[in-house]
This record gives sequence, C-alpha cells and structure tokens, in this order.
Amino acid sequence: MRSSLSLSQYVKKRNGVPLGASHSMRNMLARSLGAKSFPVFWYYWNPIWSYYLSRNVMRPLNKFLPTSLAVLITFIISGALHDLAVLLVKWKAVFFFTPWFGLMGLIVIASTKLSVSYGHFAWHTRATINVFIIVVTLCLTYIVAGEY
Repeated sequence: MRSSLSLSQYVKKRNGVPLGASHSMRNMLARSLGAKSFPVFWYYWNPIWSYYLSRNVMRPLNKFLPTSLAVLITFIISGALHDLAVLLVKWKAVFFFTPWFGLMGLIVIASTKLSVSYGHFAWHTRATINVFIIVVTLCLTYIVAGEY
C-alpha cells in the first residue's frame, strides 16, 4: 500500500518541524544521533533522501522480497548513488559508499532481528553508540575498499 504522505508531511513527521524550518537540521541530528537503535537512527536520518528511497526503492522491492533483503538492497542502492555522485563531481569512479552502506544495512538488519536497543541510556551515550557504529563501518570499509 502506497503512503499518501507528501514529502512535506513526511519530513514533518520525521523532524517534528516543517520542511525548510529553521530547526529542521538540529531536530534531525538530535533525533537520529540520539536514536535508541541503529535502525531508528536511519528512520530519522536525512528524511528527504529517505522519502525518495522509501517510495522508489524499498516499497517496490518489499512487494516481492523479504523485508530484510529489501532493506539491504535499498542501502546498497543508496551507496551506489553516493558513489555515482562522487563520479560526477570528481570524474573518478569510486566503489566506496556502496560497500559501506551495504555493511550498515547488514547492521540495521541484524539489530532489528536481535531487537538491539540502547534506549535506556542517556542521549549522549546513545549518540556515541550510533556514531561509533558509523565510524567502525567506515573504517572497515576503508580497510577493505582501500583509499578513497
């Protein structure tokens, strides 16, 4: 079933303020970094990008694939689009964001399946955990994929 939410409604639901509001970025950062789990981090992170990925990738895939596979493919496509953006800016092909986002997608899937939650910790501790996951996956990707 396709959501009837417009982009503006979607952003307001995620950020708590309308699209383009002065506190939109602050709210996104506070909600995503302080999320109670890594999947919830991604619920709040970059709602404009998430809106289009959800509508054009995740939902169509989820019609015929298991949710976990649709999530993984959505993360991989997002990473590939980031790699494409680098190609268009630097005129140099890179294959960095695709594996990095794929790895983060695997952590989202595992965290969901294992019901990992650190919501009982203070905001700064939750933010540290979420940033730690991002940095560790970044470092692992850097080691495996080579220099960016």
